[in-house]
Amino acid sequence: MKKVAGSATLAATPNVNPPEFSRILQELISLRLSQMLRHRSKGLLYVFTGNGKGKTTAAVGQAVRAVGQGQKVLMVQFIKQITSGEVSPLKRIGVEIYPLGRGFVGILGDQEPRAVHIRAAREALDFAKDKVSQENYDLLVLDEINVAISLGLLKVEEVLEFLRLRPDNLSVIVTGRNAPKELIKIADLVSEVREIKHPFSKGISAKKGSEF
Repeated sequence: MKKVAGSATLAATPNVNPPEFSRILQELISLRLSQMLRHRSKGLLYVFTGNGKGKTTAAVGQAVRAVGQGQKVLMVQFIKQITSGEVSPLKRIGVEIYPLGRGFVGILGDQEPRAVHIRAAREALDFAKDKVSQENYDLLVLDEINVAISLGLLKVEEVLEFLRLRPDNLSVIVTGRNAPKELIKIADLVSEVREIKHPFSKGISAKKGSEF
């Protein structure tokens, strides 16, 4: 017996006539191509985490790349309230981006009740669920959702459930430090951005066009 296309065998005897051999070979090739296409279209889960700067920046770059390939992208930002520098240009190239947070939680002069932050995070997740159920996106970016989970604004179980039930072709990027181990476990790609140096340590405040 000899293998054909790596997945089936044919008897290496004169009893297999050329037309029949050609037909079987073509079926095997078509099956293999179909399997490859299904694999390529399956959505992946990417986790960008770590204590260094660049997680949202990486997600923005991935969104731009996806749009450049004709894909439809949705980006929902948790925690963040201000309109950061990426929002306007991303909208111009076709990325649907929504900052739905209420700002820093419990630090840097935050005066919002915790309940307000919890409600904002839950509404942002519900918004993402509704958009994904109504439209056919190729990429969803849940920016800073790791932080929302680590701060207790969202339960990791509800995020896992959403990811489990998402459309098969939808790739998802989750960003933010302190990514929960449950997300890391199911992710297809995990990148950790590690801080080696940061201007904050020298007392330099956030720079327009760099941090926001």
